[in-house]
Amino acid sequence: MKRPDWLRPWTIAAGSALLAGIVALNGATLVVAGDHPTLVATALVADAVLLVGAIGVALWLAQHYEKQSARASAAVDASHARLASVIDSAMDAIITVDPNQRIVLFNRAAETVFRCRRIDALGAPLERFIPARFRGAHRDHIGRFARTGVTSRRMGDALVLWGLRADGEEFPLDASISQTREAGGNFYTVILRDVTLRKQNEDMVKRQQAELRELSARVLEAREEEKTLIARELHDELGQLLTALKMDLAWLRERLPPASSELGGKAAQMEALLDRTVTSVRRISADLRPLMLDDLGLHDAVTWLVEDFAARSGIDCRLSVPEEAELAGLERSVANTVYRVLQESLTNIARHAQAKHAWVILGAGGGHLHIEVEDDGRGIVADDLAQPRSLGLKGMRERVLYLGGSLEIGRAPRGGTRVLARVPRARETGAAT
Repeated sequence: MKRPDWLRPWTIAAGSALLAGIVALNGATLVVAGDHPTLVATALVADAVLLVGAIGVALWLAQHYEKQSARASAAVDASHARLASVIDSAMDAIITVDPNQRIVLFNRAAETVFRCRRIDALGAPLERFIPARFRGAHRDHIGRFARTGVTSRRMGDALVLWGLRADGEEFPLDASISQTREAGGNFYTVILRDVTLRKQNEDMVKRQQAELRELSARVLEAREEEKTLIARELHDELGQLLTALKMDLAWLRERLPPASSELGGKAAQMEALLDRTVTSVRRISADLRPLMLDDLGLHDAVTWLVEDFAARSGIDCRLSVPEEAELAGLERSVANTVYRVLQESLTNIARHAQAKHAWVILGAGGGHLHIEVEDDGRGIVADDLAQPRSLGLKGMRERVLYLGGSLEIGRAPRGGTRVLARVPRARETGAAT
């Protein structure tokens, strides 16, 4: 509160000087009182006047001080009323508790959120509005928060907080807490918001994403089955027909007249074309689905794929692969995913990287497989990852995430692109979520 005017230094000095003058006058009067009765009478009159004046000044000062105090008190009351109105009109629930964790402030929004009247909440323990299974953790959190000395912080950054309404219904909430230190201990204020709708929407989005991932996985599995079927047909049916045709052509060439050089040349061209057709059929069949992946396993399929890539692209590719025993017993979906990640990575290197060297590391351990593909080409940029038509990268990511794995794509230490996939040996339950 503002200090009264009469307590300012100059008024105190003036009052002190006046008091000193009165004391001096009375002292002189006492010394010469016998010889100068007139002086005594004058002093008595002066004392009476000064006494009346002092009483009047004192009454005026008291009245003035009372008015100032009343104005200051009214201003404080108005400020408190405004603050209470602001707190009560806030959209978020605001609760303040004393050092004993009993509620001393409970605004209108808190009444709505917790479905509890203010008169019933004031004085009640805060734990009344906390589910029983979280009360111990709440006490520990308050204790740690008090020891930190931090005045405010957000609660539940890494998890969902839950509140308890008066009717027993639990609900998710966001909250922040602050503390003020007073002589009697710490007072804590919690500002919280009911996030039931947001949590419902987040859960719905997660379910939809899981459903889409499940659908995507089913589509990929159907494609794999279809590719396997087509590859088998090409390898078995068409391959046998081409082999029979090649044998018939060789039989025909043996029976051509020696003098018929034109027919012999044509037969040689047909044989060469037939050889290229057989090679193309084998390549197409292997691209669709390498039969050795089913027949011989991931170890041989990866080895063949890297060697074929190096031969066809001219890029020096070095492979590190564990022993066959470490890759034995893999689920088909896991082997398919690792193989397709490697195949897509090598395809991207051949098409876009402009690389001279590539490195492939396949490892197994800790219940997981990890495959790392790196090159020394131009490297990938963020825009390449964000392109809507980069379906190959999106397909890799969906395959890996569906199995509960992780996929990282970024710049390599050598300047090119680095793809690192980590996949569990067995598909994790609920991984699609």
